[in-house]
Amino acid sequence: RHQKAIRRHADAPRAAAACRLNGIITMPTPTDTPQRRITVQVNGSTTVRDVPCRTHLVDFLREHCGLTGSHLGCEHGVCGACTVLLDGEPVRGCLVLAAQADGHRVDTVETATPSARLKALQDAFVEHNALQCGYCTPGMLLTALDIVQRLPAATRAQVRDGISGNYCRCTGYQAIVDAVCAVLEQQRAGRFADEAEAAEAAA
Repeated sequence: RHQKAIRRHADAPRAAAACRLNGIITMPTPTDTPQRRITVQVNGSTTVRDVPCRTHLVDFLREHCGLTGSHLGCEHGVCGACTVLLDGEPVRGCLVLAAQADGHRVDTVETATPSARLKALQDAFVEHNALQCGYCTPGMLLTALDIVQRLPAATRAQVRDGISGNYCRCTGYQAIVDAVCAVLEQQRAGRFADEAEAAEAAA
């Protein structure tokens, strides 16, 4: 049975390997057998695969599921390019094992039914020219989504702090912050109220 323990860090968010930008996720490491069958809800679809126990989640997504939107960068949990959502929480795909996601839900930027907030972020990134080469964009979008959902009253400074665990070598971050703040303003104006009510009703 998986047990999650979120440990707060005093460091910058990029030091986290993590469920949240300032925490880490701790699960048992399944190394008792060299390979195991896992069942994962990937972007809403049930995926069953036999994978080596040491396969990282990002490699599972790219090589076993054909979802190459999640990128590999540093492979040390620092750059944020491989960020995906595990049960709705951002994690580093290069630090979580695929076997640890067994029985859990994983969402990537390729989801066929993006939420209204994710679609708004995608549109805002285009409008504000918040992407250039695009390598960091999938992970940056999912980190931004977490900020919008978790910190609806986030200030510009909080947005900058929130994305500090995701490296971008092109934009200088200013345009990314502009895009995220634009979506936060839309949210405060009530644009996503229907989606929030639907989520509460489903719960």
